[in-house]
Amino acid sequence: MTRGQWGCAVAPVAGLATGVLGSVLLAPAWRACDVGVNGAANGLALIFYGALLAIMSAVWWGVLIGYAGRGNLTVALLGGTAGSAVAVWIFVALLQVPDGYRC
Repeated sequence: MTRGQWGCAVAPVAGLATGVLGSVLLAPAWRACDVGVNGAANGLALIFYGALLAIMSAVWWGVLIGYAGRGNLTVALLGGTAGSAVAVWIFVALLQVPDGYRC
């Protein structure tokens, strides 16, 4: 299996894991601050935001493993992990308190 094929295999799984992680971290923050209308509306918003994060992370992982990983796979995996951690951090920081509401 070539490195480009590894990128195609790993990217969707890593992107999905990143999206789920971001949603799992954001849900308790919203619940604690009573953000949103009700649980169903928050769940739909988390699915939507989590899907956007998953797509963005899958592209990030695919590019790193498919292209940058041709030289050194370890560096590509570490870069993918670091990029996903930064993406989740930004995701939670921006969406934790929508409209500036502080709890």
